[in-house]
Amino acid sequence: MSSQRSIIAVALAALLGLSPTARAAEHKYLKAFAPAAEGMERFVIELPHKERGEEDAFMVELIVGKVMQTDGVNRVRLGGELEAKPLKGWGFTFYVVSKLGPGASTLIGVPPGTKKVKQFVTGPTRKIPYNSRIPIVVYLPKGAELRYRIWKTSEETETAEKG
Repeated sequence: MSSQRSIIAVALAALLGLSPTARAAEHKYLKAFAPAAEGMERFVIELPHKERGEEDAFMVELIVGKVMQTDGVNRVRLGGELEAKPLKGWGFTFYVVSKLGPGASTLIGVPPGTKKVKQFVTGPTRKIPYNSRIPIVVYLPKGAELRYRIWKTSEETETAEKG
């Protein structure tokens, strides 16, 4: 039944032209979270509905970064910390990156004539429990981007050896 509701909600949102972000902006608990401070932007993720027992098999990976011009050869990473903070009085958690950067890079020699490429350069990441009942709210410095990945566990488990 709940999967039917999810399918209907997604279909209705598509018919109305609402993206997942637009749906998240109307989440009933979003009013509990403060708007972004000056120099920051607020990102909201509304996860697909899952039943309580079902959610234990999933995690969400938050990936903060920026699209940047790179040499396409070296691996580049941004510094920063993705902090979890409690939303007082609500029992919710929100996430903040107050400073993103500076970047660090490997130092592989770049062949002459190599063209620069635009790519998403990652900064701090964090895996959090899956909870489809409340929105995931992340505050980032302007110009940063939030991407996410949903992880699902395997049905199989392995037995560890003693010793």
